[in-house]
Amino acid sequence: MKQVRLPSMFEIVCVLTLFLLIVFSFTSYFDLPIQLALFISWFLAIILGLRLGYRYQDLQGMITKGISNGLEAILILVSVGALIGTWIAGGVVPTLIYYGFEFIHPSIFLLATLVICSITSLATGTSWGTVGTAGIAMMAIGQGLGIPLPLVAGAVLSGAYFGDKLSPLSDSTVLAASMSKVDVISHVRAMLYLDIPAYIITALLFTGVGFKYGSKHVDLDKVSYLQGQLTSTFDIHVWMLIPAVFVIVMLALKMPSMPTIAAGSLLGVLWAVWFQDMSFVKALGTAYNGFSIDTGVKFMDDLLNRGGIEGMLGSVAVIIFGLGFGGLLEHLGVLKVIVSKFQHKLHSAGNVTLSTLIVALLGNIFGCAMYVSIILTPKIMEDSYDKLRIDRRVLARNAEVGGTLTSGMVPWSDNGIFMAGILGVSTLSYLPFMWLSFVSILLAIIYGYAGKFIWYTDKPAENTQVS
Repeated sequence: MKQVRLPSMFEIVCVLTLFLLIVFSFTSYFDLPIQLALFISWFLAIILGLRLGYRYQDLQGMITKGISNGLEAILILVSVGALIGTWIAGGVVPTLIYYGFEFIHPSIFLLATLVICSITSLATGTSWGTVGTAGIAMMAIGQGLGIPLPLVAGAVLSGAYFGDKLSPLSDSTVLAASMSKVDVISHVRAMLYLDIPAYIITALLFTGVGFKYGSKHVDLDKVSYLQGQLTSTFDIHVWMLIPAVFVIVMLALKMPSMPTIAAGSLLGVLWAVWFQDMSFVKALGTAYNGFSIDTGVKFMDDLLNRGGIEGMLGSVAVIIFGLGFGGLLEHLGVLKVIVSKFQHKLHSAGNVTLSTLIVALLGNIFGCAMYVSIILTPKIMEDSYDKLRIDRRVLARNAEVGGTLTSGMVPWSDNGIFMAGILGVSTLSYLPFMWLSFVSILLAIIYGYAGKFIWYTDKPAENTQVS
C-alpha cells in the first residue's frame, strides 16, 4: 500500500472551490438537481484521495461508513413523509389549520407560531416532524391572515429548532452529546444557559413584529372562506387531533421515533377511512404518494397536495450523497487540516467557540447534512477544548448551536431542501428571519469571549457542575 498523506491547503482549496462552483452552477444556472451535483462531488474527493495515496476500495469504504452514520435520519425522514400524507388525508392537519383560524389573533400569531412549534418539537424531538405538521398549519394560517410567508417560516423554524436541540428525544441532541462524550441530560442543562435567553429575545422580536402586522386590517371574509373550504372538504372535529396527541405522548414517553411516527401514520390512514370517507387502499396510498386533491382553489391545492414517502426521496438522496461526501472529507482530514492552520490562535475560550461555530457551518456547507456537521465538529475540535481544559459540555453546546441552527440556512443541505419544500418558501427568503439561530450564535460568541457559562475541568467540582 502506498504511503498516504494529508492534503495540502492548495489541494483542499481546489477541491472545495470546485465543489461550490458545481453546486452553484447546477442550482442557479443550469436548473439541474442538487443531488447530481453532490454525486459528481464524490468523484472530486475520490480523485483527491487517490492523489493522497489511498486505494479506491478504501475511499469507497469511507463513503459507506459516512452514509451509515446517518441512516437513522433517513428512516425518520421517510416516516415523516408518510405521516404528512396520511395526516392531511385523515383531517389532522386541516383541523389544526381550522382551529388556528378560530383561536389565534393576528397580533400574537407569530409568537403563537414560535411557541406552538417549540412545544411540538420539544415533545417529539424532531424538527422535521414539527415543520411537516404544525409548521404546515401555521403557514396556512399566516397566509390567511396576510402575514408574509418568509416571516412565518422564520417563526416556524425558530420554534422547531429550539425544541430539536433541547429535547433529550432529539437525535441531533443525543448525537452532539455522544460525539462530545457528554451525558445527554448534562448537555441539555448546559444548553439552557444559552437557549433560554436566546428564546426570550426571539420571542420579543416576533411579538413586536406581530403587533405591526396584527394592527393592520385582516380580511375576515378571506378567513371565513378558507374555513368554509376546509369544512366542505374535510370532516373537522376536535377528535381529528387524536393521532397528533398519540404521537406526542408516545415520543414524550421516550418511545423509539421511527416506529412511533409510523404508528401515527397508520392512525392517519384509519382516520381518513373512518371520518373522511376514503377507501382504505386510497388512504394507505397517501403514505407513499402523498395527499392529492383538486378543490379548484389554488391556495388550498398548494397547501394540501403534499407529503408521502415519495416526496421525501429527493431529501433522502441529498442526505446519502452529503453523508458520503462528508465521510470522505473526514477520513481524508480536510477539515482537520484547515483547523490546524489556525490552531496556534485557539488560545482562548472565545477563539475556540468561534472556530467551533465556523467548523460546524462548514460541515453543513460541504457535508450537505446536519449529521455530517454534528459528527465531524466534535471530532475536529475536541483537542482544542482539552488543551484549554474547557469542559466537553461547552464543546457539545457549541457543536449543536453551529451544526443544528445553521443546517436550515444552506440551500443545498438536507434541512435547507426539506424546509423550503415543505414550507413553500425558498431557503434564502426565510433565512433572514431565522432569528433564534442568529441570536443563539451571537450569544455563544459573547459567552466565549466574556467567559460566561464556560466551565473548566480543573476548577473545583462545585464550579464545574451545571445545576
